Amino acid sequence: MTSRVDGARVLVYSHDTFGLGHLRRCRAIAHSMVEAYKGLSVLILSGSPIIGSFDFRARVDFVRIPGVIKLHNGEYTSLGLHIDLEQTLAMRASIIQHTASIFAPDVFLVDKEPLGLKGEVRDTLAMLKARGTTCILGLRDVMDEPLLLRREWERKKVAPALERLYDEIWVYGLPQIADPLQGIEISDAARQKMVYTGYLPRWLPQSGELNVPALVQAPYVLVTPGGGGDGATLIDWVLRAYEAVPNLPQRALVVLGPFMPPAEQRAFQDRIECLDNVEVLTFDAHVEVLMARASGVVAMGGYNTFCEILSLDKPAILVPRSRPRREQLIRATRAQDLGLVRMLDPDAGSSVELMIEALRGLPAQKPPSQVCVPGLLDGLDKVNRLVGQHLGERAARAQTSFA
Repeated sequence: MTSRVDGARVLVYSHDTFGLGHLRRCRAIAHSMVEAYKGLSVLILSGSPIIGSFDFRARVDFVRIPGVIKLHNGEYTSLGLHIDLEQTLAMRASIIQHTASIFAPDVFLVDKEPLGLKGEVRDTLAMLKARGTTCILGLRDVMDEPLLLRREWERKKVAPALERLYDEIWVYGLPQIADPLQGIEISDAARQKMVYTGYLPRWLPQSGELNVPALVQAPYVLVTPGGGGDGATLIDWVLRAYEAVPNLPQRALVVLGPFMPPAEQRAFQDRIECLDNVEVLTFDAHVEVLMARASGVVAMGGYNTFCEILSLDKPAILVPRSRPRREQLIRATRAQDLGLVRMLDPDAGSSVELMIEALRGLPAQKPPSQVCVPGLLDGLDKVNRLVGQHLGERAARAQTSFA
């Protein structure tokens, strides 16, 4: 059922220093909100360099802030501008605050980083909170290994913000899979703000022509490392299996990802040209369509890919990374424990025989729907109900003030 909230506004912040995860999660939430509420406008603040490659529904738009990228040593640098990082961060913070001031949202939803990159949304949060805006922190199901997350949040002084600046903390998952704040020292008042929504389901796009190879018309396994920036281990492991056994029962479609370094892309493309039953794409903005057509999936286990596997009910092999964060490994381990996926841990050994055995067993692997987990994919419905409650409460306060 669709409701009307004429003139209501939601501002979403997504820092997007690396990969596609934050952007795709925020986009899915924004699209669901405007579908549920006619008259609602959603504006996304994003640092993603490829946000313009995605389509957006009516009443959803974005402001692209200057990009930064995290280096292997943990430091950040400007992505596209040859200027000092501090100048880039100052511009980002200024754009965020001025946009928020003019847009005047009823709800401000911050994705993952409570204070934003290097604290860039702290002032904006304080400004909006003083104006009466409902401020919400959205967290994925798993943030990181508790000890590492605790150290990071202590360094960033996050706990006071959870108490003073945020009205609610939405967790896009379920407690039986993970508590993202396990082991984090926060007050009972802050913890009581946590609301588990369930995972965020994904739908196929309603229209759009796809420029994909003919292979997608036949049964195939989709191999996707998400954004691809750290997906070389996964792709190499799968290709070694197909090189060792060219007649594996299922063909493969490999989507390298837009952030895979060009040299790695070329090397993988050269190897794939020598394989008759493997095709390759660099990037496709509608990977969910490719997944829907696939007979199974081999992926790293990022949050969005996991949601798509659940939503499209695909047998899946997850090959999670464990560095620099253990998020994917924790998620994949728990999902395997529940019987939702099969996991191969590259840190435990990446023998070609193990991948061959897993690929051969994929057709007989049970899809996630055969495991009963109540509320597993209720995320967007719950988010819509929550935002509707906040918009209603804000409208009621406004009427009382006007009266």
